[in-house]
Amino acid sequence: MTTVDLKGARERWVRTGGVELCVAELGEAGRPTVLLVHGYPDSKEVWSEVATRLAERFHVVLYDVRGHGRSTAPRPLRGGFTLEKLTDDFLAVADAVSPDAPVHLVGHDWGSVQAWEFVTVRRTQGRIASFTSMSGPSLDHFGHWIKKRLTRPTPRRAAQLVNQGAKSWYVYMLHTPVLPELAWRGPLGRRWPKILQRVEKVPADGYPTPSLPTDAAHGAWLYRDNVRARLRRPRADAYAHAPVQLITPAGDAFLSQRLYDDLEQWAPELTRRTLPAKHWVPRTRPDQLAAWITEFVTTHEDGVPPVASAAAAPGKHADRFSGQLVLVTGAGSGIGRATAFAFAEAGARVVAVDRDAESAARTAEMSRLVGAPAAWAETVDVSDEQAMEKLAEKVATEYGVVDVLVNNAGIGLSGAFLDTSAEDWKKVLDVNLWGVIHGCRLFGNQMAERGQGGHIVNTASAAAYQPSRALPAYSTSKAAVLMLSECLRAELAGQGIGVSAICPGFVNTNITATARFAGVSADEEARRQKKSARLYGLRNYPPEKVADAVLRAVVRNQAVVPVTPEARGAHLMSRFAPRALRALARLEPPL
Repeated sequence: MTTVDLKGARERWVRTGGVELCVAELGEAGRPTVLLVHGYPDSKEVWSEVATRLAERFHVVLYDVRGHGRSTAPRPLRGGFTLEKLTDDFLAVADAVSPDAPVHLVGHDWGSVQAWEFVTVRRTQGRIASFTSMSGPSLDHFGHWIKKRLTRPTPRRAAQLVNQGAKSWYVYMLHTPVLPELAWRGPLGRRWPKILQRVEKVPADGYPTPSLPTDAAHGAWLYRDNVRARLRRPRADAYAHAPVQLITPAGDAFLSQRLYDDLEQWAPELTRRTLPAKHWVPRTRPDQLAAWITEFVTTHEDGVPPVASAAAAPGKHADRFSGQLVLVTGAGSGIGRATAFAFAEAGARVVAVDRDAESAARTAEMSRLVGAPAAWAETVDVSDEQAMEKLAEKVATEYGVVDVLVNNAGIGLSGAFLDTSAEDWKKVLDVNLWGVIHGCRLFGNQMAERGQGGHIVNTASAAAYQPSRALPAYSTSKAAVLMLSECLRAELAGQGIGVSAICPGFVNTNITATARFAGVSADEEARRQKKSARLYGLRNYPPEKVADAVLRAVVRNQAVVPVTPEARGAHLMSRFAPRALRALARLEPPL
């Protein structure tokens, strides 16, 4: 293993409580100070990717917790890792690196557990400007959470206790004498990097550092010195005296999201965020963490105007999408426009793509008005491979790597198979299928190369699994999109990239008014377009409900999402009554 490079960090040593703490600094000292505290069994290098990103805007400070990395360990170890002594260490570091201004505190895992102590005790008041917590609760809050469920039990609360008890198996192990030290200095210490790569998808980039076995052996005393005592007798005055940002990885194997249900009681100025990731987010999601930390610090830095935040974004799922980059094709109208607006209301940055430049510009303008901190319009024909390649390059260069891609652009085509020309087939497949292929290939590649996950949403249709004599070309294109989505979902799952196929039914959009009808005259086509639009208008299922389904699919990482009642009914029939569905396909359409 090689040491993770902190890229030009300045080092100093801070003496406190009989130990020497190794402190690293990046960025200009005159800027606001962001102090990062690592967890177990890590050293400060766990923050290297986040720290280098933050250093572009802030004075960033990292230190090895006593007994970890290059910091010395207390003697004896027993009683040397209490929260009181860890608070002494924090104050010593804060006084050394930022004597005249409060620091913005960020903690992960046990770094967050410590930081909750720092931000809730009186002697640190005035020294902390804000606190960002991830994957580490306050032991006091945890103690009250347990007591509430034991003294006022319900079946739901009992299930929560059992669930968290199972997730906390490692805590019991770390309380056993000698065995954790032997394991970490032996086989577990050697295999830990591979375990992190396989289970947590942590990149194999030289992390963790060679001090891991010693760090982990010393760090066992964090649990032994603090956990049982605090859970038995939690403080009643553990209220945060600084604004708190809670970042919760939805896939954390060690902590239930339910632990934070009552957090507003303890942190009155609370901003919640959720992240589709596992426990070690400082290594797997550094871009998103750096963006959220930057936004939160800037918002709470004196004299700096507030920026858009999850707390300010009015839409649902703001905790999930605020600040993320979302690209929507076919965003000039209908489902695409509604989807762009829904992400904008959730605080996302939006790239509205459409072949109609004026419509794309209007969507981008309205997205900014409804909540997007930034929105851009791009004009492209999704069926044009070279144009899509240029778009992907421009977006990556000017706006960043897309977090959520919505391949929504599509055209309608109705008519019997024998009346559908080769040119008709080419047009519908070029847009409906190849447009999706181009988007998935180009933007999916960027997500995979970044290595920090993402999500792809492909707009299919209920026609993908509901055969119809009137829609052979359209249904074929959408069935291909559905199968492409399923295959891509299987391929990209190991890289943290979700893929969802959205299958609307009869939705009131302008696709009906512009759909082609093969094998008929221009006058007859115009008549059928008008009648289709009228029928869909009478059904009047709004595109905004499809947009809600899109956001929900990303949050839940759903595979196939039939939206309207008729789409859900047809999906059930395709699985349990396919012969009946085939019989319905033979009916003449009412046109």
